Amino acid sequence: MRIIALLLLVLPAVLATYGIKLMRDAFFGELTDIFMHIIIQFIVGLGLFAGGLYFIGGFILHRDRKRHLIKGGKNNRYS
Repeated sequence: MRIIALLLLVLPAVLATYGIKLMRDAFFGELTDIFMHIIIQFIVGLGLFAGGLYFIGGFILHRDRKRHLIKGGKNNRYS
């Protein structure tokens, strides 16, 4: 079961890393062959980075909620 969780986290991490690379290349003016314009390359890189970060963050949040490691929520008396 842990190997499946590891594989579920590796793919979004690789996509987020590739998104950072695309944004960096767009910032320095290096156009990748599959994109027609540098702005499109930057937007795709930003989307890959945000999507990967969102998935990994959601996975960790779900795991911590399942183990009751998160403060707050519906029954928080301090909110």
